[in-house]
Amino acid sequence: MATPVVFLHAFPYRPAMWDDQRRIVQGHPVLRPDILGFENLESAAAHVLLEMDNLGWQKAVFVGLSMGGYVIFRLWNLAPERFVGMVLADTRATPDTAEQKVGRARTAERIRAEGMGFFPEGALQTNLGDTTRANRPALVEQVRQTFLAADPGRTIASLKGLADRPDSVPLLPTITVPVLILVGEEDTLTPPAEARRMADGIPDNRMLIIPGAGHLSNLENPKAFNTALQGFLSELIVH
Repeated sequence: MATPVVFLHAFPYRPAMWDDQRRIVQGHPVLRPDILGFENLESAAAHVLLEMDNLGWQKAVFVGLSMGGYVIFRLWNLAPERFVGMVLADTRATPDTAEQKVGRARTAERIRAEGMGFFPEGALQTNLGDTTRANRPALVEQVRQTFLAADPGRTIASLKGLADRPDSVPLLPTITVPVLILVGEEDTLTPPAEARRMADGIPDNRMLIIPGAGHLSNLENPKAFNTALQGFLSELIVH
């Protein structure tokens, strides 16, 4: 069997955000777990491992964007022997600041009071880059609808998990598998400086800044993202 690929989605998205990437890894088993709704990211990682166990998969290449990257760090902490390689896209190893924790708590309270209706208002500005918001109205609307469709209770639970996640910086020098780091050049949530910090700490990595993309680089510039992903997979996957 070809090496499996596990795609881990961003917050508060769903596994469908990886539809385009799923198509480019044809020939390899693909798992896209739903990781929205965990109050503890270690529990989300354990859920991913259980899904792999149910499929009889011992190892995989893990691809995570934003929250998906945070879960990859928890997976590495739990079971490094399950990794063939990892792709860390638009994510960071550092924990939330005190200010970010407060912001997540306020967002959770507002969701409890109002539902998800207000959420796209600010999130579209931070999740999508200037280029996308100016030139790709269909994608902007797609992301808006994704926000509105997110389950409020699960979104609140994930906000707690994100706020409480541990510092993964100490894990960086322990990562012994090849790593691809991708980041949108217009990403303001997990900017290129955070990607460089991860690159500085991980022994075997390659980093690429995705042009014309913000925080959702796989959706905003899928051609560049997919080319980088395919190249990385061809380097390390043994058929």
